[in-house]
Amino acid sequence: MLRVTGLLRSVLLPAAFSLSIAGAAPVAAAQSVDATGGPTDAKARKSFAEATEWLQHGDKSEAIACYRKANKQDDGHCAKCLQKAYDLAMETGDYKTAQSIAAEGLAAASTDSIRARLHIWMGAALQRQGIQEKKDKFFAASCDEFKTALALDPKLAEAHFVYGISLAYLHQDDAARAEFRAFLDQDKESPEFDQRARRFVERVELARARMAPAFVATTLDGRRVSMDSLAGKVVLIDFWATWCGPCRKALPHMRKIVQKFQGQPFVALSISLDSDEAKWKQFVAQNEMTWLQVRDGGFKGPIATQFGVTAIPATFSIDADGVLEDQRVGDADIEGKLKKLIAQAMEREKQNPPAEAAVQANGSGG
Repeated sequence: MLRVTGLLRSVLLPAAFSLSIAGAAPVAAAQSVDATGGPTDAKARKSFAEATEWLQHGDKSEAIACYRKANKQDDGHCAKCLQKAYDLAMETGDYKTAQSIAAEGLAAASTDSIRARLHIWMGAALQRQGIQEKKDKFFAASCDEFKTALALDPKLAEAHFVYGISLAYLHQDDAARAEFRAFLDQDKESPEFDQRARRFVERVELARARMAPAFVATTLDGRRVSMDSLAGKVVLIDFWATWCGPCRKALPHMRKIVQKFQGQPFVALSISLDSDEAKWKQFVAQNEMTWLQVRDGGFKGPIATQFGVTAIPATFSIDADGVLEDQRVGDADIEGKLKKLIAQAMEREKQNPPAEAAVQANGSGG
């Protein structure tokens, strides 16, 4: 009997979700796992530790195998083992293995609530495979998984979101919009995705695009910023750290870009991987980094994880629709790309002026 703890947490990636296993656990299963959902069997603990070691050495394939082995040695009770194995499989693009892991979980699931979440796992892996291989059959199969999840747990808001994405890829746009609306009606836990869902309702074709991950962060000066709140502007995201020599060397170039495109539909957002907040604040002040600054805390920070950052400096160029257009490692020459994206944003702004701007213009004319 599989016991899964915590609340469902969905992390929006560039065109798909990476889902965390969750759900209410039956009291009768409490003895099957420890407080963190890890293995209790001695052999399983050893395999779990070996998986961690493989991961530290960069061998994610061996880590997946050891996590799965640990779950089997724990008689299928190790939710944490499955979670880690599934996340790694999705991260590495091994979607068939991710589906197999979801099937292992379903075989041991003890409640409809848990089964529903595991069907979302299965559906998300199929959806990614459909994106990767550009084949509708995987999107259709994912839709079946999401429908099953909702039949088992109608209150599972996240299922509506991922279901809507698969329907959008199948060009069933009206049905997709209905699912995004259902998500907005039901969701109480993922406010960072509400703006994204609203945009998908308005422009469902964006659900088929390689969207930059949805995130919400608080800047150094206390402003709350989200990826979708920057819609209409070209966004340059720069991952860096004070301890990174190449990052410090690239700083003058970053400052030049910010100055060059000042006053245009452009936003620069530097995201630091520093763990030392005081050191980060001091460096930003001393180097007059006046554009938006956020600290994510390290490579395992939530934003760095969503963007898949494994080396810095790393930059991501995002168009005015929020579509991820370019990503580079190192101090790359990105000004030409930005100039083109900004020109497109300005042209679209002329054709479709923002509602707020239109109101202000009408008011000033009176």
